[in-house]
Amino acid sequence: MLLTQFCPRFTTAALLVGAALFAAAPARALQCGDGPQNFPAWLAEFKQQAAADGVSPRTIQAALAGVTYDAKVISRDRGQGGVFHRSFEDFSRRLVTPSRVAKGRALMQRHAALLRGIEQRYGVPGAVIVAIWGLETSYGADNGNIKIFNALATLAYDCRRAETFTQELLDALRIVERGYMAPSQMRGDWAGEIGQTQLMPSSYLKYAVDYDGDGTRDLIHDTADALASTANFLAQKGWRRGAGYHQGEANFDVLQEWNKAQVYVQTIGALADRLGGAPE
Repeated sequence: MLLTQFCPRFTTAALLVGAALFAAAPARALQCGDGPQNFPAWLAEFKQQAAADGVSPRTIQAALAGVTYDAKVISRDRGQGGVFHRSFEDFSRRLVTPSRVAKGRALMQRHAALLRGIEQRYGVPGAVIVAIWGLETSYGADNGNIKIFNALATLAYDCRRAETFTQELLDALRIVERGYMAPSQMRGDWAGEIGQTQLMPSSYLKYAVDYDGDGTRDLIHDTADALASTANFLAQKGWRRGAGYHQGEANFDVLQEWNKAQVYVQTIGALADRLGGAPE
C-alpha cells in the first residue's frame, strides 16, 4: 500500500504522503543527507530520538543493530514516479491481465466464506479487496524480502521525504516494542511496506486486525488478517456500504486514501469489475 497505504509492488512508495498523521508523537528534525557518508552519525542520533520517544533500549538494539544505508532503495525511490503518468488504458492493460483475473477469480472462490464475512463486518466487497491484493503483491506471491529497517532508515535519512519516513521508522520500532513482530520478521518492499497488501508501519499500528482470533496480526502469512486489515483501512476511511467505487462514485475517494494516484484507483476498480464477472 502506500501510506495512503500502503500501489503495485514496483510503485507503492511513489505517493506516500501524510504518514506523520499516524505517528504517536512528532519527531524532532534530524540532519538529513545525500549519500551514505553521514548515515552512521544520523543513525546514532536517531537512536537517541527513538529512546526519547519512549522506545526501549532493548528494542532499539534488536531492531537497528547492523542497519546500513541501502543505495538500491534510493534508486528505487528515484526511479518509480513516472509510471503513474501513463494513461489509464496503458496502465490497466499492463496490470489487469488474463492470468491475474483468472487467479483472482479462483482465489475468490477458495476464500468465499472469508470474503463474505469481511464484507459483512466492514462493508467492503470481496472483489475490491482481492483486486488490491492482486495489484499489490500478486495475491501474496511477492510480499518483498527487503529488510524493512534498512529501507526505512535509508529513506528517513534521505532528504527527499525525511520527516515522513522518520515517523514510519519510529512506528516500525513500535511494532517490535509491542511484540507484534520480531525484527527478523520485518521484511517487505523497498519503502517499508508490510504483508500481502503492503501496509506501511503507521497503518499496521492503526488498522491491522487479528481477524481469525489466533492472537496475532500477521499480515505476511495470514491471508485472513491481511484481507480484513485492508477492509478495515477502507472502512475507517469512510467506505460506504453498497456505494460505487468508480470515478465520480462515493467510494472512489476512499480508495484514493489507499493510493493517491487516480490511474491506480481506476485500475483497482477495473480489476474488481473483472473479478466480479464483468466482461473484458
